[in-house]
Amino acid sequence: MVGDEARGEMNTFQRNESKESLFTFISTGDDPPKGDFHVQKKSPKLCGSNYPLSIAFIVVNEFCERFSYYGMRAVLTLYFISFFHWDENLSTAVYHAFSALCYFTPVIGAIMADSWLGKYKVLSMVGLFLIALGTGGIKPCVSAFGGDQFEEEHTSERSKFFSVFYLSINAGSLISTFVTPVLRGDVKCFGEDCYALAFGVPAALMVLALVVFIAGSGLYRKTPPQGNVLLEVCKCIGFAIKNRLKNRSHQIPKRDHWLDWASEQYSKQLIAEVKMVTRVLFLFLPLPMFWALFDQQGSRWTLQATKMNADFGIYVLQPDQMQFLNPLLILVFIPIFDLGLYPLISMCKFNFTPIRKMATGMILAGMAFGLAAIVEVKINETDMPQLVPKESLIQVLNLAKNPVQVTIQDQNLFQQPVEAFQNPDEYSHLILNGEQQSLRFILQHQGSSLAFNYTVKEKSVYSLIVFEAEGSLSSRLITDLEAKPENGLAAVRFINGLSQDVNLTIDSKQFIPVQRNYGVSGYSLVERDTYDNGKCITETGEFTLDLGLLDFGASYTVVITNVSGGGVQTWKSEDIKANNVHMAWQLPQYLLISAGEVMFSITGLAFSYSQSPASMKSVLQAGWLLTVAVGNTLVLVVAQAAPMAQWAEFVLFTVLLFAVCIIFSIMGYFYVSVDPEDLEEKEEKRETPSRGNMISLVTQKTKL
Repeated sequence: MVGDEARGEMNTFQRNESKESLFTFISTGDDPPKGDFHVQKKSPKLCGSNYPLSIAFIVVNEFCERFSYYGMRAVLTLYFISFFHWDENLSTAVYHAFSALCYFTPVIGAIMADSWLGKYKVLSMVGLFLIALGTGGIKPCVSAFGGDQFEEEHTSERSKFFSVFYLSINAGSLISTFVTPVLRGDVKCFGEDCYALAFGVPAALMVLALVVFIAGSGLYRKTPPQGNVLLEVCKCIGFAIKNRLKNRSHQIPKRDHWLDWASEQYSKQLIAEVKMVTRVLFLFLPLPMFWALFDQQGSRWTLQATKMNADFGIYVLQPDQMQFLNPLLILVFIPIFDLGLYPLISMCKFNFTPIRKMATGMILAGMAFGLAAIVEVKINETDMPQLVPKESLIQVLNLAKNPVQVTIQDQNLFQQPVEAFQNPDEYSHLILNGEQQSLRFILQHQGSSLAFNYTVKEKSVYSLIVFEAEGSLSSRLITDLEAKPENGLAAVRFINGLSQDVNLTIDSKQFIPVQRNYGVSGYSLVERDTYDNGKCITETGEFTLDLGLLDFGASYTVVITNVSGGGVQTWKSEDIKANNVHMAWQLPQYLLISAGEVMFSITGLAFSYSQSPASMKSVLQAGWLLTVAVGNTLVLVVAQAAPMAQWAEFVLFTVLLFAVCIIFSIMGYFYVSVDPEDLEEKEEKRETPSRGNMISLVTQKTKL
């Protein structure tokens, strides 16, 4: 990902300083194939440098592909909620199921690259015919394919290439996560959010990525595949286990490692490489929990943003636009960490090993979710009260000219008279004796008392509107919204207090008819904005309708009381409070989780590849991506199997990650870093004496 980071890791756990960067993700195909030696052609250079011209096509291809992937994924959760009308848990589950699939398929892509097609053909064919599964074909291959373009003597240029490569990933992600939500929310298709355009532009960029990649075909150095390494590894492990179980007798000499039991059928080199791979894969076991938290930026954190105030003064952010902070912060943090933080730590004589860096990244991600839980608690303060069985909510809107005392059968509510046009502070709880109950409402007004009977259902929200009709007091029980409007929209309904029918338009798009004599309209969902140029059309003319600001997540009841002087006189009640927690409060959690990604992801890739043999780098990279898939699967399971309050879910993930961090730190404490080349040399040296002993043993037996 980053050249400077990679070189820093080399100083930590590589002895040979002239060896290429850890980010030269070489797959099986990078070793010379058996049989005839394949002579690679030299690629033209870029502007007289040692950089092959072919890498320009690879970097542009990666930018377009990442724009496509992250741009599409940025709006996916809100698409499920708005278009399919799924609830938050199901939308989150499907989002993470898709993410998991995208990270499971790299295993297939790595096998195809290493053993059958080679990296170039995988990128072309899979990207052309199966874009959905193409993510799996591209991820484990494209970085290694870029590394293949450099000649062996240009290791420093190869190292810098991976810095540029990682920057292209984050640049594509940064632009797409900012632009795609704008295409969704600011452009309207058939009067609604334009998801067609939001998905269409990333799709066009994916096609462009494929065109650019194929355009450079004549310049690429293409290393042929060597064989099905993953299958050989599995067979080697299986044979070792089977052979060990067959030879459990105490008379049979023990061997240094359980994989040594495969030596009867497999070469010492393959066994040594499998040992290195299994050591790294064992260290991967706790890692999925980090990704379980990290990838919730596109699901739970985006849903959290829909319940916040997104007005930044000069610009109003879309909820799914907050995700652009992660790639932006990555681009900022990489030079800060490489040029500032890590050198400063080294000056303090602290051995900040890769394991410690990754553990620190886990801690930062856990802290980010702790902050997300705190923000969620503050958001819930403006939510509607939780509806429970045998209980409902009610408020009184007094549209009469004088105070009204409201008494409800078997309830101890509204101790004080409700003033005329008094904005209710909050809903009151009605306790019922069953799923529904008929209640008697008594209204006392100017010395007179009137009674009305209404049937109230459990888990419902009501407004009792009191008004004067034909000189006497009357009332109506109407149903209110039970929860905040979704996606930061505002909800508004109208009560017509005039003696004539009216037709209303809010934003020149919505046409709302309301009947006379306190008729009530349905709710209309609108974008957060100031609506001061609406129209009210009556039998006597057309009048201006000024609603003022309809804020994020609020629900309003607007009562039309009179028309005069070319305008409409209204009274507006805020039934559900607007989102009062600003979206900027998400910034600290994005800062922490982005810093955690730099420490965890970049360091983890560098470390794992420094500890693995060159012949299985692409497969091991697929194994790394597999931890992301497992992490997304964990979120899917939690979202569907154990639904809970959102703040509690954030706390759960925080605790789980801290626990996993402790386990990973213990595993890392006992892990001994090795140089794969040195280990292979030792295995070769061990193999020679062992063969000598076998010959000597046979000779001695012959003499006897």
